[in-house]
Amino acid sequence: MANSAALAPDSAQIQPDVTQLVEATMPLVGHLVREVLAKVPSHVCRDDLVSAGMVALVTSAQGFDATRGVPFARFAAIRIRGALTDELRRMDWAVRSVRSRARAASTARDQLAAALGRSPSTDEVSAALGVSPLELEALHSDLERATVLSLDGLAPEVGADLVPDQTAGPETLLLRREELGYLHDAIAELPERLRFVVTAYFFEQRQMTDIAAELGVTESRISQLRAEALRLVRDGMNSQLEPAAVAQPETSRAAGTRKAYFAAIAARTTLAGRLAMSTPRGEMVARQLTPAMRPI
Repeated sequence: MANSAALAPDSAQIQPDVTQLVEATMPLVGHLVREVLAKVPSHVCRDDLVSAGMVALVTSAQGFDATRGVPFARFAAIRIRGALTDELRRMDWAVRSVRSRARAASTARDQLAAALGRSPSTDEVSAALGVSPLELEALHSDLERATVLSLDGLAPEVGADLVPDQTAGPETLLLRREELGYLHDAIAELPERLRFVVTAYFFEQRQMTDIAAELGVTESRISQLRAEALRLVRDGMNSQLEPAAVAQPETSRAAGTRKAYFAAIAARTTLAGRLAMSTPRGEMVARQLTPAMRPI
């Protein structure tokens, strides 16, 4: 027994050095990273994957037990692949459920294309998945939000073309200018007291206490008048821009008053007059109180 014990190898003697294992197996990290990069979008950062793989390689070398008879490269490859997968999940802006549903939608779309001989429609794909077209559209929206565009990887002459332009186009700008004109008209046609509260509070930047003192009412009453004026202005603008959004009055008397107010807004100015309330860039022209808008 003593002789056999003496002949048994010492585990400490056959245990390789951690530094030697890491240096000898470093090319494995690059190989596995290249495999992963071939399957993921181009915006995935290679350096981040290499860093995660190297950490996994070092921890594998520290926990490697040579007495188990498993080659270190095989042992480390499992841990490195796991670390790369974890790093990809950390970088992914979409949750795993979204990616799972996206794969199912892609598979269904490919199967339908093979069976139909053409690209399937949204209704056909949603029917194959057992979901509504709206749910399928929501899935596409989730995937688009999770897509990352690397500006560093774009050529200078094409990069700017791929970034959405947030400035308003001519049509949008014209509609905004018309809205500003209707806002001016809606304020101008308010009843005198409501017009005075809106003008003093929003345009002259006066305190509610000052406005209340001038009108001889409480500050809470000014707050009520302001809220009433804002509701009336909103409905006055909607009466010209989006009639379906106009709130219905509670009484017939209020309906008659509001109808006259809406008609006054419509007849106050022309399109040219409304556009004159703003600059060609959509900026509000410095507003001066006209006699019709001053409180009596």
